[in-house]
Amino acid sequence: MPPVPTQDASRWIDHDLCAHDLYVEGMARSADQPGRTDLSGKVFVVTGGNSGIGLGIAEGIAAVGGSVAVWGRRSDKNDEAVDRLRSLGVEARGYVCDVGSEEQVIDSMNRTVTDFGRLDGCFANAGRPGNGVPFLDLTLDQWRAVMKINLDGVFLTIREAARRLVEQGEGGSLVLVSSTSAIHGAAGNEAYGTSKTAVNGLMRALAVGLARHRIRVNSLIPGWTITEMAGPAYANDLFRNTTTKRTPVRRWAEWSEFREVGAFLADPSITYHSGQEVVVDGGYTVF
Repeated sequence: MPPVPTQDASRWIDHDLCAHDLYVEGMARSADQPGRTDLSGKVFVVTGGNSGIGLGIAEGIAAVGGSVAVWGRRSDKNDEAVDRLRSLGVEARGYVCDVGSEEQVIDSMNRTVTDFGRLDGCFANAGRPGNGVPFLDLTLDQWRAVMKINLDGVFLTIREAARRLVEQGEGGSLVLVSSTSAIHGAAGNEAYGTSKTAVNGLMRALAVGLARHRIRVNSLIPGWTITEMAGPAYANDLFRNTTTKRTPVRRWAEWSEFREVGAFLADPSITYHSGQEVVVDGGYTVF
């Protein structure tokens, strides 16, 4: 997205918390129905799982019985997310981790598998926004700061998860979270758009290379979503109205709308779905 004014986004973050109990009740009923996703006994890592789309994914997994390891840089937010997930009746733990650090990623994966006893999948969701610097003024350090989290962090996380899944020999699911900026031109946000485009390329290569291990690899491409990271853009009236008018469903997504797609991508019974870019954007990229 282009640079937007920074405004207080706190009022957009917890707008749907009141729907949490209704969602829990509904998903619990769904999990009891034949043919529904059942992740009981399965363990998933969700990086950046303490808020926004990551939390939506984590709640979707937990609602159908999956255990979740929440990786995030803030322990207080990790704790809040873990409490929400445990309210769904599953095991959940938080791990302080900066995915841009190889040492922290390796340590967090080791501790996760030790604590839970296994791993069945991983959502590399943690990311950072672009820096809003015009391309002609963009420095190499600013470029690399975005790549460190959005590309290197995904690589490190998925590599460590893949090593565990191959070692276990039972298959699994790996999901790399990309962005619609990988599809349309992200003028004014070149580093971010490039990092997300590269994530899709990594996904396709891994889907081919890891298929023999029964590991499915897909990418999730969210559209404009009301999250803490996107809060300043949403708070900008001109930008919000422009993107809303271009979106066929005429609104931004709620982060809670990624619950079901998270459970779907984690589902081990869906064995033939791999190498795909799963776009959840209200039709934004086809309009």
